[in-house]
Amino acid sequence: MKRECYPIYNTFGIDAKARLYVEYGSEDELLALLPELSAASRLLHVGGGSNLLFTSDFDGVVLHSGIRSIEVVGEDDDFVLLRVGAGVVWDDFVAHCVAHGWSGVENLSLIPGEVGASAVQNIGAYGVEAKDVIVSVETIGLRTACRRVFQNEECRYGYRQSVFKQELRGQYAVTYVTYRLSKHFVPHLDYGNIRAELADAEPLTPQHVRDAVIRIRQHKLPDPAVQGNAGSFFMNPVVSREKFESLQAAYPQIPHYDAPDGVKIPAGWLIEQCGWKGRAEGRAAVHDRQALVLVNLGGATGADILHLSAVVCDAVWQKFGIRIHPEVNVI
Repeated sequence: MKRECYPIYNTFGIDAKARLYVEYGSEDELLALLPELSAASRLLHVGGGSNLLFTSDFDGVVLHSGIRSIEVVGEDDDFVLLRVGAGVVWDDFVAHCVAHGWSGVENLSLIPGEVGASAVQNIGAYGVEAKDVIVSVETIGLRTACRRVFQNEECRYGYRQSVFKQELRGQYAVTYVTYRLSKHFVPHLDYGNIRAELADAEPLTPQHVRDAVIRIRQHKLPDPAVQGNAGSFFMNPVVSREKFESLQAAYPQIPHYDAPDGVKIPAGWLIEQCGWKGRAEGRAAVHDRQALVLVNLGGATGADILHLSAVVCDAVWQKFGIRIHPEVNVI
């Protein structure tokens, strides 16, 4: 499917158009298209538009995957391997797993976007990250038009990071992701207030966890269909133990989580302490229930959102001496 001068869907609700929009339904179709498209145009591969901030129209070709299959490719008494098309809506995949009694992604319920983005962004929530269940990522080079499979360790996953966001940024289109899900439920309940939500659930199942996560997210996060947003706009900063202890002396109630390379501090808490929760700058605002989220009040431009984010980052730096960074990709 090709459409010229086509509006680019994005959950921020920013009015942006692409010179050409192309959706493909298979790897072979993408391979056939690439020689023509890549020779003369900038290429931008998008998923569900949930982690993008457009500051202008895109003078190039926007590609989108229409590969939406879910296939069991391996199974034993303990685990199941699922090969999933990049165009599958992420939460539909989570619902599919939970319905079959496979666990590992239930904490990631209701995260917007598509399967392909999970492998690029290393999406995460409530103590679980996509990297925990990803086995391999199938891709096609946008310039080379060659297939390449990345094993988990080759993806160089970190907190909201991967090789696809760093040195290989914009070079590959994800076509399939293979996940390893467990047939034996081991709940992750120690992050956020999931445990409190599940106080009366017994025996505990992945469906209970999924339902609890959905309730929590719906309570504190705005629906992009109602108010434009990209979910969590900022990454939670990780600081050294020494820096954290200094902050804790001044703010004894500071929330925190141990991280492999230091201490993670919720960016939403930092922003709230700076007085920005619920405040607006023109048509852009910090959400009044979750300071990690920036929202479009209606008619905001990408530049408006970007300006607000810069102001918020500066406020956190001035108060705490901590740099916070956007999780959202600015185009």
